[in-house]
Order: sequence, then C-alpha cells, then structure tokens
Amino acid sequence: MGTVNRSGVKKSNDSARAIFYTTVGVLFGFAIGVSLQNAFLGKIRFSLPSFDVHFAMRRTTNTNKSLEDEGSEGVPKIYVPTNPAGAETLPPGIVVPQTDLYMRRLWGEPSEDLKMKPKYLVTFTVGINQKKNIDAAVKKFSEDFTILLFHYDGRTSEWDEFEWSKKAIHVSAKRQAKWWYAKRFLHPDVVSAYEYIFIWDEDLGVENFNADKYIELVKKYGLEISQPGLEPNNGLTWEMTKRRGDREAHKDTEEKPGWCSDPHLPPCAAFVEIMAPVFSREAWRCVWHMIQNDLVHGWGLDFALRRCVEPAHEKIGVVDSQWIVHQVIPSLGGQGQAEDGKAPWESVRDMVRIRCKNEWAQFQSRLLDADKAYLAQRGRGHFGLLLPPRPRWRGRWGRTRLIIGSTSIPLHSRRPAMVSKGSSDLPTQQSLPVPTQNMLMTIIPNRTVSVGLQFGWALQVCYSKSWKTIPSPAKPKAVMSELILS
Repeated sequence: MGTVNRSGVKKSNDSARAIFYTTVGVLFGFAIGVSLQNAFLGKIRFSLPSFDVHFAMRRTTNTNKSLEDEGSEGVPKIYVPTNPAGAETLPPGIVVPQTDLYMRRLWGEPSEDLKMKPKYLVTFTVGINQKKNIDAAVKKFSEDFTILLFHYDGRTSEWDEFEWSKKAIHVSAKRQAKWWYAKRFLHPDVVSAYEYIFIWDEDLGVENFNADKYIELVKKYGLEISQPGLEPNNGLTWEMTKRRGDREAHKDTEEKPGWCSDPHLPPCAAFVEIMAPVFSREAWRCVWHMIQNDLVHGWGLDFALRRCVEPAHEKIGVVDSQWIVHQVIPSLGGQGQAEDGKAPWESVRDMVRIRCKNEWAQFQSRLLDADKAYLAQRGRGHFGLLLPPRPRWRGRWGRTRLIIGSTSIPLHSRRPAMVSKGSSDLPTQQSLPVPTQNMLMTIIPNRTVSVGLQFGWALQVCYSKSWKTIPSPAKPKAVMSELILS
C-alpha cells in the first residue's frame, strides 16, 4: 500500500508540475505574442485561421444594410491577404480576378446576354490584302470559337462585308507583329474562359483543316501545345512540323545529324513552330509570361515552349490528319516604302529579318541568364540540368509546411494543389520569393494562447528530459505565418 501511495503522490506532483509549467508558458507566451504583434504588425500581413477578413468595428452594423450605408465611422476595415494583389481591402465576394472576351448587349438582363459561350479562341494577325484568305480560314471554325482579329494596317471597316466579322472582335494597332498583340491582349486572365487558344498567321491555307476534328485529336493525344502538320513546300523549315500521311499525330522526328543533342529535345521533339501554334489554357498561362515585351517577332520562343509542359516530349506534338499549307506571304505586307522599283514589303524584308535574328539571340541570352541566376540562387555554382528539387511535406500541430531544398514554406493547414505544368512543381499557394538561401521565418501569433501552449510544451520538455514521459497537450489550431524578406 505504501508503494501505491508513493506512486500516487509522485503522479500528483508530476501533474501539478505540468499544470504549473503550462500555466507559466501560457502567460509567458501571451506576453511574447503581444510584443511580437506590436513589433511586426505593420511589417507582416497575417490572417486568422478561421477568418480571412479582419474587422475593426467601431459600432455594431446592421447586417441588412450595405457597409456604405454605415458612413465613414461605421465602415469596417477589411484586409484579405488571399485576395489578388491590390484588392486586399475588398470583401472576397465582390472580387472578380478574371474576365473574358464575350460580347454583351447594352440592354436587358445581364444573365440573358449570352445564348452560348464559345469554348475556344482563334486569333489572326491580318491585313486587308489577305481578306479572302482569312474569310476561308474563319469558315473552318464553328460557333464554338470566338474570332479575334488583330489589324496591323488599321483597316477594320472593310471586313464588315463578311457576316462573321460583325460578331468578331477587332483590335487595331498599326505596324505591330503577332506576338506584340498576344502579349498585350491575350493575358491568361482575359482568355481563361477558353480551353484552347489558336494564335495563327494570316498566310495559311486551310483546305484540309477542320477545327472541331483538330480539337478532338488534341484531346485524344493529350497535347497541351500543338500545331497542324505542314504540307511540304517551300515554306517547310523543320522535319518535326512536316505532315506525315500515315498517322493522326506525331510527337518526335529525326533531324539532320548533329541537330538534336537529345531525342526528347527540340527540334526532334517537344517542338512546334510559331506560325500556327495552339495552346491549352494551362500551357498558355506559362507561355504568356515567357513572351518578352520588346521581342515582338517571337523568334526563339518555339525552342523554349517545352518549359511550360511536363513531360514536354509527350505533351507537345503535331496533328497530321488536319494539316495546313504555309503560303509564305510576308507578314505586314505593304507596310514599308517602295524603293528602287521594289515592292513595299521587299524594301523592309531584309531589315525585318535582321531584327528577327537579333531577337532570337537576345531571347536565348535572356533565358540563359535567367537560368544561371536561378541556379545561383539555389546555391549551385555550376550550370547544369534545370530540375526542380523534390518537395517534402512536413506537418506539425496542424501547421503544414512544404520543404523545397532549404526553403520552408508555411501552408494553410493543408497541402496545396501542385502545378503539374512547367519545369518546376512549385505550390500554387507559395509565399513571396525570398532572395536569400536562409529564409527568416517569423511566426506572428493570431491567438496568443496557442503560442503560450507551445512555450508550455517546450518547458515541459526541458523539465522531463524525455519525450516519452510528456503528456501530449491538445493540438491548437493552425498558427498562420508569412515570410519576412531578409
């Protein structure tokens, strides 16, 4: 019986000590938490685990009224860090981060404006001289396609003779190239309503092409970036884009000796040309960000498209059974000045080609520099194969972190959706990039009691000197945190 009593006394003392240290930890953590909030509140954004909107109410508002009806004294201060940048002071329910190209009426109910929503987008960069060719091309696209014309000659009214032109979208800017328009008017958040985006030249023969059948084959073969096969003629440049008559689609080819260092790399695979590319919505979001504002001809972009899908040699290909003919009509024709008996396009052709080649060299140089800078930031002193570090998951006390290399990223109590496209599987909820290898992470407590429990837990660890003898406390709710740039 004495043994039992001594054991009971020992257990009682241990429980008392645990309660004491937990209480001290709560108080200590509360004081530290308040201090941290006062010190860093103006520097770090934070949100409560259960609330995205922080209200600083001066008086109780009537829920049946708009916040605007409360006056300047009654309107709550709203801050939602999960909103798009610049919209943090808006309630999430009013935020519309994306738009579309659907044309609407000026009257009636907005919900009744659209009888149907096209699922695909096709764009042509055009001049009036190619009016008949574009008319033939547009007729190959069904009502499931929105038609968007970029006019480089400024002449738009002459297109009204075509019935389809009255429903098309016309954008006019003189003497600009296709990729100049694409960068400025095809932002991913503008075209996100479309599953596939066609960005085509004006000099394409489409007698053997059907857009709906093309979409079916793209989906069948899982192509995120594609183009129709090219009928062999004077305009053919690469073996990869040459039409093959014995199959529906292909994803690789054999080029001239020495042209391909790897059978899975361009121009033997993972390659299409920039004259008639077709992008999935996800692939275009990546490609758009890679287009340079000042490199308007897009040369060199075709060799870099593989960075936007993974594996590139499986998701980039050519559709053979729906093919086109490149007519090799100089774009921006008639925009130059006639000199020495030469046609206008001939007078500027050489200068344009020189710029195209220079742009290609500049794009390659920029991409190489970007790769080097990324690798240097990752702590790799040599230029090697650009592969993303393998992510590791670590969860603790309801707070989940994604460990990538030496970087620890706090997440919102769950694993985020991983980006399956692109050369790097980074999380979609990743915090702001930090330019240093060792990131300074500061946990700003939204509930200081939770911090106190953690300090109490730490004190118990120091006291017991053994993890096995520690009674595990209740797990507090996740403590949100963000990163401070060092």
